Amino acid sequence: MSEGSKPGLIEMLPEQGPTERPRAAPRLRQAERRQVSLRPVSLDALLPADHRARFVWAFAERLDLSDLYGAIKAVEGHPGHPPADPRLLLALWLYATVEGVGSARELDRLCREHIGFEWLCGGVGMNPTTLAQFRVAHGAVLERLLVDSFAAMLKTGHASLERVAQDGMRVRAAAGAASFRRRASLERCRAEAAAEVARLRAELEADPGHLSRRQAAARLRAAAEREQRVAAALAAAEELAAKQPEDRRGQDEDPPGPEDGAAAKRATKPAPEPRVSTTDAEARVMKMPDSGFRPAFNLGFASDPRSTMIAAVTLTNTGADKGQLRPMSEWLAEAYGQRPGEHLVDGGFAKLADIEALAAAGVAVFAPVPKPRDPARDPHAPRDGDGPGVAAWRERMGSEAAKAIYKERAATAECVNAQCRNRGLLRFLVRGLEKAKAVGLWHALAHNMICTGRLLAT
Repeated sequence: MSEGSKPGLIEMLPEQGPTERPRAAPRLRQAERRQVSLRPVSLDALLPADHRARFVWAFAERLDLSDLYGAIKAVEGHPGHPPADPRLLLALWLYATVEGVGSARELDRLCREHIGFEWLCGGVGMNPTTLAQFRVAHGAVLERLLVDSFAAMLKTGHASLERVAQDGMRVRAAAGAASFRRRASLERCRAEAAAEVARLRAELEADPGHLSRRQAAARLRAAAEREQRVAAALAAAEELAAKQPEDRRGQDEDPPGPEDGAAAKRATKPAPEPRVSTTDAEARVMKMPDSGFRPAFNLGFASDPRSTMIAAVTLTNTGADKGQLRPMSEWLAEAYGQRPGEHLVDGGFAKLADIEALAAAGVAVFAPVPKPRDPARDPHAPRDGDGPGVAAWRERMGSEAAKAIYKERAATAECVNAQCRNRGLLRFLVRGLEKAKAVGLWHALAHNMICTGRLLAT
C-alpha cells in the first residue's frame, strides 16, 4: 500500500487462524419409558440370593403360627373372603422392623415399590388397615414367639439363662405434652365432646343428604372416639388421685438410712393433682435420657450376655425402675422353667425387698450399692436391719469379681437398647400399654432373629 493511501477493508481486519468446524451434537443413551417389552422374569429371579428378605422369610417359616391360623374363619368348603397369610404379614413386619419402618402406610408403599417387600408379598395385595391391625392385635402370640426363639437357642447352647442383664428405656408416647389436663379440665372436655356428638347426630337426622354417608360416619366416629378417650382420661385421673397415698408409702418401703434423708420431707409434702392425657390415658410424663420430661412408656428388656438375645419384655407407665427386679425374675422362671442364677441391674432397680426375695430363691443380684452420706462408713458393710440376702449383696458388690461381672450389664443391656433405637424405637406410633408392648415385642423378636442368624453362622 502506497504512502498516504487509506487501507482497504480486508487489510483492516485482524489476522485469523484456521477456520474451526462447528461441534457436533453429543450422542447419548436416553430413557424411553413408553417402549413395550416382554421380560420373562419372576420376583424370585429379581431378588439376590443373599438378600435379607430371604433370611426373614426363612426365619418366619420356622415359627409356630398355629394360633393365628386357628382363628381364621374362611375355610375350605365354606363362604368367606380369604385373608392374607399370617406368616406373610409376620414376615413383612419383621423385615420392616429391621429396616426401621414403623408406619403401616409406609410399609404399604414399600410393598409396591421395594423389591424386598414386593418379593415377600409375592403378588398378595396389602393395605394400611390390615397391616396396622395385625401389628398390635397379637401381643400374646408375639410373646410366645419371643420365648420360642430364645428357648431354641437355649437348646443349641448358643444362649444361656445363667446370667441376665435387665434394663429399661423410656420411649416417647404418641401423646403431646399439651394434652395432659387435670380433673376439672377433663370434665369440661368430656362435656364438650358429648355436646359435639349430639350436635353431629342432630345434624345428620335433620338433613341426611347434607353429607355423604361416608363423611357423616367418619365425623361421628371421630367425635365418639374423642369422647371415649376423654372419659378414659378422666377415669385414669380419678384412679391416680386415689392411689397417690399408697404410691408415696411404696416409695419409702425400704428402711430410711443416711442416703434416704429426704424420705421424711417427701412424706409431708402435698402431692400435686395428677394430670392425664386426653390422647393416651395410659401415657405418663417421665424423665427422658436428655433430662427433659415428656410423655413416655418405660420399656424393659432382659437379655443374655452370652448371646445378647432378649429373653423377656416388660412395659409399664411408671418412670422408675424400682420394684421391677422381682417380677422379671418370676416371669423368667415361669416362661422357661428356671430362674437366672445371676441378675444384673443398675442402681434404679435396687429395692431391698426384691434383693432379699431373690436371694431366698437362689438368685444373686449384681447392682451398685448406694453411696452413704457418711464418707467414713464402708458402703459394702452390712447395716442394721439388713436381711441375709441384702447383707450378702452389699459384701458381694465390694469384691473385684463382682465388679468384673457387673461390667457385662452395660455391654449387654445398653447395647440391646442402642440397637433397638437404631431400628427406629424412638417413639411409639400407637396408643395404650397393650399396643405399645406389642411394638416392643416386634423389636425384641426382630432382634432375636438377627442374633439367631449371627450365632448359627459362626
